[in-house]
Amino acid sequence: MTEVDRPFVRVRIAVLAVSDSRTLEDDRSGALLADRIRDSGHHLADRKILPDERDRIASQLRRWCEDPAVDAVITTGGTGLTGRDVTVEAHRDVYEKEIDAFQTMFTLVSMKKIGTSAVQSRACAGVAGGTYLFALPGSPGACKDGWEEILVHQLDYRHRPCNFVEIMPRLEENMRRK
Repeated sequence: MTEVDRPFVRVRIAVLAVSDSRTLEDDRSGALLADRIRDSGHHLADRKILPDERDRIASQLRRWCEDPAVDAVITTGGTGLTGRDVTVEAHRDVYEKEIDAFQTMFTLVSMKKIGTSAVQSRACAGVAGGTYLFALPGSPGACKDGWEEILVHQLDYRHRPCNFVEIMPRLEENMRRK
């Protein structure tokens, strides 16, 4: 539910596709997220694609967490169970705090679409350096569901009763001097 008397707050979001086989030109999931971000009134801060290499993924996430022009990062791909699926591990290398309920919410959304196959996804989310980090599966359908059913609402300051945007200024309060 959104509340019209609250102003919209534009969030700066970077998108990272993780794939050994795709390029930016044929990355449908990253393109879908970029389009949804812009269509929602947010700013696409950056968009990249990297192979399924844990250290490279974690390094890119850290760079974006250190960049004051990025408020949130959405990755797509590498959340499955195969040997090359290392996005979740890379995310967890970076997290200061994990948003445990994100995985639960994503599973509930996915179950409506793909039934018990939702158990194979390891979608996750966390916070590091005052930046939100979300890992979605690599399929366009999963990215669409993750955006439309969860992120579009939680990244909208007008969403009630609460949302991620309204607590953004407090994410690093532990870093302030007393």
